[in-house]
Formats: sequence, structure tokens, C-alpha cells
Amino acid sequence: MKVVWNAHNGRWADNPRALYETLIARGDAGDEHLWLADMRRIDAFPPEVPTVPIGTPEAVAALEAADVVVSNTHIQLDSWRKKPGAVYLQTWHGTPLKRIHRDAASQPADDVMAELDEDIARWDLLVSPTPEGTRLLRSAFGYTGRVLETGYPRNDVLLAPDAAERRARLRARFGIAEGTKAVLYAPTYRDDEADVGVDAPLGLDAEALAASLGNDAVVLLRLHHYMWHQPRPASSETVLDVSEHPDIADLYLVADALVTDYSSSMFDFAVTGRPIVLFAYDLERYRDRLRGFTFDLETEGPGPVVLEQEALADALRDLPALAAAEAERYARFVERWCALEDGRASERVLDALRPR
Repeated sequence: MKVVWNAHNGRWADNPRALYETLIARGDAGDEHLWLADMRRIDAFPPEVPTVPIGTPEAVAALEAADVVVSNTHIQLDSWRKKPGAVYLQTWHGTPLKRIHRDAASQPADDVMAELDEDIARWDLLVSPTPEGTRLLRSAFGYTGRVLETGYPRNDVLLAPDAAERRARLRARFGIAEGTKAVLYAPTYRDDEADVGVDAPLGLDAEALAASLGNDAVVLLRLHHYMWHQPRPASSETVLDVSEHPDIADLYLVADALVTDYSSSMFDFAVTGRPIVLFAYDLERYRDRLRGFTFDLETEGPGPVVLEQEALADALRDLPALAAAEAERYARFVERWCALEDGRASERVLDALRPR
């Protein structure tokens, strides 16, 4: 079986990485694997993982020869043609709070949308984290094919038996001392700021936030990969830029709390049970003009929605108090959006793809 893998257009990350690592751990012999790789990110791939540069004729040839294609996003490569009998497994890359594709308030140009719809027409299986997620993804993509409601493979690591040990190793690697409060800031992108050359100031003053939290705190900056050009402070003892770390799941393990805005990171981080604060400094603009929401963030989100950085700092100073105050809302959110997460999503997807 020839399998071609893609995550975020050439990265070593996310649901495809979790599925690949689980498949390799099973010891299935005789398969040929090839990852589409952004050569700017090639160092993140383990040396034993075979890659082909994305965007090349070789990548198109690999896709057209594959028996199975696994991706977490649209593959837009010269209108490649899926081999007859091949299976295209689309894992997608998050539960949509922000409206996407046909459901979004603002949409790409008609020719781009047509290219995306051409990719959707190739999908044979779509991974969904929850029944609610299935409803939203079907609506956004107009997808009528088979859905695997399994939870997200990328979240298995958060509930793995060795999660605590891995957290300790990762914190040591990042230089986060025992007892230090690690706050992860992981915002999504703004459609009108994602192009290179557009002035896109960081919505958070990370250095000021770290200072307001005291000497025993560090802020981890994880910018969206569309926003690599966004200015941000250099790493220091209190602010660490971890935007280039290959897989955000590692950062979820490291963090004691998440600060995000409208990102699907809130759904994944909620699997950890740790506090979440929603820093929605441009709430009305994003909700009403850029994207629109699939539910009311202020009443149905996993934590408090704050519009000012001072209120954000106040919420983060006492994490146990924050967790206690938001426990009921958090539990409702987890029940609705994380109920299938049990650390075995990868196994369920692979069993559906290739029964043992």
C-alpha cells in the first residue's frame, strides 16, 4: 500500500502525524510512505521519514500513484487526479467556531473556491471530532460522504499514559522551571492580515502580560502558521516564541493555561482540563465582518471572554480560582465538543481505514 501524507501543506504535525506514528507503531509491514514536505520546514521531519517537496511534479506524481492519501487540509496541486480505487482520508484540522468555506461571512474568489470544491469532491472519508463537528463540517463543505466520528487523533497524546512524563520532558527542554506558570497564547489568523506585507500587529503585549503575572510565569507565543511574518518580541526568560515548534500538541502538554481568541485550539486544549481564557480584543469585527461564529462564544465558550489585556491578566493570576469559577461552563463545553476524546482516536480511524 502506497500512502501519501500531508499536514498544513508540508509540515510534520497534526492529525496525519498522529495517525502515521500510530500506524508505524503497529508494525504494519510492506507499506510505502511519503510525506509532502515544505522544504523550509524539512528539519522538523525525523530523518527516517521519507519526504518529497510539496508543490513539485514529483509530489503530484506521488499523489496520483497513492493507494491512500491522508491530509488535514485541501491539497491544491495542479488539479491532481486520484487513482481509481484510491482512498482520500481528510482529517481536517479543527472544530470550527469560526465559520469556514461556504458558511464564512467572507469567502475567497470564485476560482479559489472552485479549486477547493474540486478537492472536497475527491474526499472518501472525513474525520470528525464529535457529532456537532460533523454537522458543522458537512454544512461548510457541502460534504455528503462517509464521516468517521472518532475524536481527533492529534489529541491522543494529551491523554496518553505517559502524558505527565512527556510534559516534564518538554518543560525541561523549553527551560521552564518547576513551579513556573506557563501560559500559551495561540491566536488564529485574520483573513485581512495574512498576506505578507500587510501590517499585522500582535494583538497581545506578551512582555507586559508576563510582567503582570509575576516572576514565576512565562508566556509562550504560538502564532498561526499563516502569520509567520507577524512581528513579535524576541524570546527571553519570560516570553518564548514557540511558533516554529512542529506540533502544537506538545505545547498543550507544557501549558498550565491557554489564551486564545477564535482558534480551534480551545477545543483541543479543553481535553487537558486546564483553564482557558478567550482574549477577543476584536470580537465585533471578527464575528460580524470577517468570519462569523457557529455558536455564541460569550455564553457557550469554555472560559471567560475578555476584551482588554488588563482583564486577561486579572483572570490568569489565580488559575485555581479561574478553574473553579468556570467549572460549570467548562464542563458543558467538554461534554458537547470533547466527549469522544479518550486517547484512542488514532486507533479508531486506522481500524476504519484498514481493519486489523
